[in-house]
Amino acid sequence: MNGGSGMEMTGRRAVLAGFLATGALALPGCATIGRPSQTDLIESLLMLSSQRAFARLTQPDGFWDSQVARINLPVLFGRPGSVAQKVFRSPLFKEKLQRELNRVAEDGARVAAPLVYDAVRSLTVTDALALLRGGDTAATTFLRQSMGSGLVNVMIPELDRVMRVAEDPILNTAVSALAGVNMADAAHALALEADNAIWYEIGAQEADIRAHPESTHDAGLIAALKAASAL
Repeated sequence: MNGGSGMEMTGRRAVLAGFLATGALALPGCATIGRPSQTDLIESLLMLSSQRAFARLTQPDGFWDSQVARINLPVLFGRPGSVAQKVFRSPLFKEKLQRELNRVAEDGARVAAPLVYDAVRSLTVTDALALLRGGDTAATTFLRQSMGSGLVNVMIPELDRVMRVAEDPILNTAVSALAGVNMADAAHALALEADNAIWYEIGAQEADIRAHPESTHDAGLIAALKAASAL
């Protein structure tokens, strides 16, 4: 029994490896001359995951309504100080502030999305098999590591601009209560939180695609994910 299972497992690995090596799972419209089909598979998975994530996060209350991407108050707003302690004593005030920050983060996601899409298109993958077999969020983790702080850097100026233009009284009161803190500091703190939230949402979408590959309507990706999950 064990011997048969081992042979079956080896056969599945060989099938998937063969698909990757021969280009049998190359995706229509993605494969280009000289570009390996391994990259096409991961590109397709990540593009679908990120597109679904940003479609959700850029809707009204997209961050707030997400189970994984809702942003808590950044650590910045927990700084000690007599004025700050008085302002942040109110649970209602803190909830309104949190809602406003989650709303502003939607604008950050809008400028982050093109950067993620470009990174996916230019991604170099050396071991697609490892990513396909690596777990629910393996591809997302790989992409995030390759981009580093790219999303934070692109979101800071946009969040700073939006927060200043909005002139939200709750946000202005919160920032004014913190000694030595300005709107640019708040934008930086929010960008760090939004960065985490965006990657959490992309990862959640990748996990959902892996669990329900048929939802992609992509025959090549469906076959690859099913073969990988069977290993």
